[in-house]
Amino acid sequence: MDFKKAAVISNYISKDYAEKIFKLLMAYQDISASEAASRLDMHIRTVQDFLDTMSVYDIIDKKEVFERKRPYFRYAIKKKKIEIIINLDEEFAKNSNQKSVYKIREMKNSGAKFSIARNGDYFSTLTIWIGDGRDGKERKINLTIPQGRFLYYLPFPDTNPQSVDEIMKKADNNDMHKSEILDIINELLDLKIIEKVEE
Repeated sequence: MDFKKAAVISNYISKDYAEKIFKLLMAYQDISASEAASRLDMHIRTVQDFLDTMSVYDIIDKKEVFERKRPYFRYAIKKKKIEIIINLDEEFAKNSNQKSVYKIREMKNSGAKFSIARNGDYFSTLTIWIGDGRDGKERKINLTIPQGRFLYYLPFPDTNPQSVDEIMKKADNNDMHKSEILDIINELLDLKIIEKVEE
């Protein structure tokens, strides 16, 4: 299950009325939204929205029936065990295994300030001003040691860009830190502190 699906399901089952609706579904063979709403003294649109959402995620079965040629839906419990499981390996493996097929360097006039750590062989923080005038604000990013080493060897704006792997090698970073390196790269690309040059 991905985060978006988990967020939707979690949002609905955390409602104060979720337990009441599920209890009703467990007691009935099937039930309509209007029947459930009247039984629980709830607004029908609230119940309808809940039931429809749960049917989208295959927790409740939604079946169209006809009464005097007028169609409506009846709902029945489909899964009596709701599990929200997010496999972080699957979700984030693509980032850690990302191929470095591009080259990067610091962007010209980025306005970023890199602060050197006490021992002087890596950056400890990065500071940037976001916004203009009174609406602007200072953002400070605390760097991990591998990130600080990587950015210490980041090519300057007027020099030739280098690949992520080349810079990691100069910084003496091993592959186990690559995911956090890629994370800070993506953040600095968004902040226009780093520019990407496709090969």
